Amino acid sequence: MTIQPDWHTADIIAALRKKGTTLAAVSRLAGLSSSTLANALSRPWPKGESLIADAINVHPSEIWPSRYYDPVTGKPKERKIRAAIADQYLG
Repeated sequence: MTIQPDWHTADIIAALRKKGTTLAAVSRLAGLSSSTLANALSRPWPKGESLIADAINVHPSEIWPSRYYDPVTGKPKERKIRAAIADQYLG
């Protein structure tokens, strides 16, 4: 299985703009400082990834496949996420 590359940061920002929002606005809407979600762009942070992905209506694994799938096996990686977020995606 070939894992797609992670989205470029500019593509994430552009996707948010196409939805009529910004990274800062999504961050503030979640009750965070306006710059907090920028952390998810450069390093793994499941909560931040979910907030960004929700804003553009995709699963976080579409944006950051390297954080969710093992590149050798192609199988999902173990990720520690809150039960509420997991329930949202797993049903």
